[in-house]
Amino acid sequence: MDQTAIRLEAAATPAAPALLLRRWSLSDAADLVELYRDGALRRWTHTAVDDEAHATRWVRDQQHGWQAGNRFGFAVVETGNPGRDEELVGHVALKRSTAGAPSAEVGYWTAAHARGRGVAPRALQALTEWAITAFAGEGLERLELLHQVDNTSSCRVAQKCRYALTALLPAAPPAFPLEGHLHTWVPGFPDAH
Repeated sequence: MDQTAIRLEAAATPAAPALLLRRWSLSDAADLVELYRDGALRRWTHTAVDDEAHATRWVRDQQHGWQAGNRFGFAVVETGNPGRDEELVGHVALKRSTAGAPSAEVGYWTAAHARGRGVAPRALQALTEWAITAFAGEGLERLELLHQVDNTSSCRVAQKCRYALTALLPAAPPAFPLEGHLHTWVPGFPDAH
C-alpha cells in the first residue's frame, strides 16, 4: 500500500464542515502545541506536548509508526471552512502491535475548539472503514477501543460508531488510575456498520 497517498474523508454535516484525515506533517507542530494547551486533552492523552520541540518529536513518532507499519496516525482537519484551507481539529490512530494479529486498537482526540461538531465519530468511522478494508487480507478481525470509565465522551463516540462495550477493565495505575471500558468493533456484528 502506498502509505504517503492515504487520505481519508468524512462528509460534512449540516453543522460542520467535511473532514480530511491525512498523515501528520512537521508543519503541524506549531498548531499541535496550541491544541495541547487544553487541560482536557492533556488529561486524556499520555503525551506532553509543551513546545515545538516536543511537538516535532511527537509528529516524527507518528511518521515512524507509518514506516514501521504498527501505528497509523492521522491528523484530522476540517476542509471547506470559508477563508481557511485546512484547520487541525483532531487526531485518530490505528495501533497494530504485530502484523497479522487478529486485533488492533484505535484511539482519537478532538481539539477543544472543535468539540460538539461530530469530529471524533466521523473520523473514527472513516478510520474503521479504512482499517477493515486495508488489512482484511492480513488477518485483522476486530478493532478495540479502550477508555477510562470516567471518559464519558469517548464512551459516546464508541457507541455512535457501533463499538460494543465488551468488557470492564481493572484500573492500571499510574497510566489508568480508574477502571476502564473495552469496546469492540467486529465486522458482521449485528450493530457493526
